[in-house]
Amino acid sequence: MPKKKYQVEFSIKSSPSLLYNYISNPSGLSEWFADNVNSRGEKYTFIWDGHEESAFLMKSKQDTYVRFQWEYDEDTKYFFELTIVEDDLTNDVSLVITDFAEEDEVEESKQLWESQIEDLKKILGSV
Repeated sequence: MPKKKYQVEFSIKSSPSLLYNYISNPSGLSEWFADNVNSRGEKYTFIWDGHEESAFLMKSKQDTYVRFQWEYDEDTKYFFELTIVEDDLTNDVSLVITDFAEEDEVEESKQLWESQIEDLKKILGSV
């Protein structure tokens, strides 16, 4: 069954450069996204409760976005991307998540992202 693409956006009180460190570096990702994150080149290993999943860093642009693809999605069009958007007028910063999920799992997947981003906001003092 094909996965459905979706996006969720979160307002984050942070500078784009600080936020970028938390979404792109293993040490930053370990603070909110997974229990531990290791990287070897473009391959990142995410660890939750002893369970490991690997993803490849497909693209990134300093202070703007990172795009990963889970190893099990290799050779597909599926990925997850975290994009930092700064409003030119207000300087408000948002984090836009683009991800894919099975049709009946989209809401659950969005809730998981909401939970993860709440952890990120606490670490950034953005709550």
